[in-house]
Amino acid sequence: MARVLIVEDSPTERYKLKEMLEKHGHAVLEAENGADGVALARDQKPDAVLMDIVMPGLNGFQATRQLTKDPGTSHIPVIIVTTKDQETDRVWGKRQGAKDYLTKPVEESVLVKTLNNVLAEASR
Repeated sequence: MARVLIVEDSPTERYKLKEMLEKHGHAVLEAENGADGVALARDQKPDAVLMDIVMPGLNGFQATRQLTKDPGTSHIPVIIVTTKDQETDRVWGKRQGAKDYLTKPVEESVLVKTLNNVLAEASR
């Protein structure tokens, strides 16, 4: 299965996402802010990234832009997972390079389906 990096400042949300992913056989890497997430993605080259938006320091939009514009990490699909559910946030997230955009609380079936879709798309 895939190696997935979760970039999320809430320990509770990180735990929930990790549990869902591990139940489906994925290996999980974790970062609690955008800067650490970008550094970890550059170092570990995960198969996909789940990115929160509202975080201290480098926010998820900025971190997504850094990853998708960097030739070393631009092949890694980013899925934004956030409480921000305005259409303008969705549009902005996609403009930063995110492959998909999910709002919390995320249903396990939706998360797994979305992850599988972006992984399949990335491997084409």
